[in-house]
Amino acid sequence: MRKNIALVTGGYSGELEISLKSANEVAKNLDKDKYNVFIIHIGQEDWTFQGEEGNKVVVDKNDFTVFYEGKHITFDCAFIALHGTPGEDGRLQGYFDLIGLPYTSCGMTTSAITFNKFFSNKIARSLGVKTTDSVFMTGDNLLGKDEIIQKIGLPCFVKPNNGGSSVGISRVDRQEELLDAMRKALKEDNEIVIESYIDGFELTCGMLKHQGEFIIFPLTEIISEKSFFDYEAKYTESLRSEITPARVSNDLEERCKNTSAFLYDEMNCKGLVRFDYIVDNDELYFLEVNTIPGMTAESIVPKQAQEMGISLKELYSMVIDEAIS
Repeated sequence: MRKNIALVTGGYSGELEISLKSANEVAKNLDKDKYNVFIIHIGQEDWTFQGEEGNKVVVDKNDFTVFYEGKHITFDCAFIALHGTPGEDGRLQGYFDLIGLPYTSCGMTTSAITFNKFFSNKIARSLGVKTTDSVFMTGDNLLGKDEIIQKIGLPCFVKPNNGGSSVGISRVDRQEELLDAMRKALKEDNEIVIESYIDGFELTCGMLKHQGEFIIFPLTEIISEKSFFDYEAKYTESLRSEITPARVSNDLEERCKNTSAFLYDEMNCKGLVRFDYIVDNDELYFLEVNTIPGMTAESIVPKQAQEMGISLKELYSMVIDEAIS
């Protein structure tokens, strides 16, 4: 019997558009012989399922069920393809835990902590993994420009503390650019983190655990045509080069994969995860962990899996089977 899968998308952050694209790609590649797929859109006010006729059906939030075509539909698993809040920050995970519904991402605590860039970096640093220097601020407790530059130096990166897809991130090369960069980040989040600049290239490692064994994909080397790998470069093919497998030494590849597997276990990750690093002088510096990596046609992890010979149909089946088991 086919299982009912709630493919969860939407949200209410700057990553809404990417969430919708990810869900559409996942829907295309889910095995229709194994799963009945229902795309559930999470909005600020309503959670809805759209039927084939285009009519929207409101999801019952008491038990995450849908009444459609005379049937009361329950779900065997939620496939979370929702980037940003509330799908990547632990809020949905806590709700699904309460109602006992399996889901495809990391749990509530891991999701909440890793979504917070400053906390995530502190944990990685405490585990002996190198990270950039950083300072944390809230919108109502901002440091002065001189103090920030004294602590971090220039160039630096100003980021919303909670967020993804490089939304709201700025590279700051001159002191007079700092205030505008902070305002830009604060439009996305009331917390911001400012990180020191490392002159290197970005290296990313996608992976999952299936039946107790790691499946670690080929690494990807990222080269941006812009000053850094921002939102535009991530989703505009002409502005980036993604080289898979990455052109790195066997030693660096092994260290990157081993570090990622170590962090996966130590941070209690589950499902499909991507770890991002900056490499400078053959040294790895942890940037962040993406607990719900992009699944669009332009996204890195689907390309890594296919480079390894794993079709997206196989990949998503493994992710769902692991969540249900």
